Amino acid sequence: MESPICVHAYASGRVQGVNYRWFVLETAKELELTGWVRNLSDGRVEAEIEGEQNKVDKLIEAMRSGPSLAHVTDLDVAPQPYENRYHEFRVR
Repeated sequence: MESPICVHAYASGRVQGVNYRWFVLETAKELELTGWVRNLSDGRVEAEIEGEQNKVDKLIEAMRSGPSLAHVTDLDVAPQPYENRYHEFRVR
């Protein structure tokens, strides 16, 4: 098993009001990842994701396109220290 990692991500574009958070939530659960996702007041969506690198990478790739109504113009992803803080993935 790979060592787990943690990343923090900010998605920009048309990512609010288009089921983007629920898309991230469902995809994360399918990939057995933990963390959270939330809307920000500036129109972006923020997420913190923990899990195996290959699964985190798959979620990041999915987040680049999002659901059909979304239009992601930028996805800023930064590594964070892995601290095993989460037991599930949820919307905040």
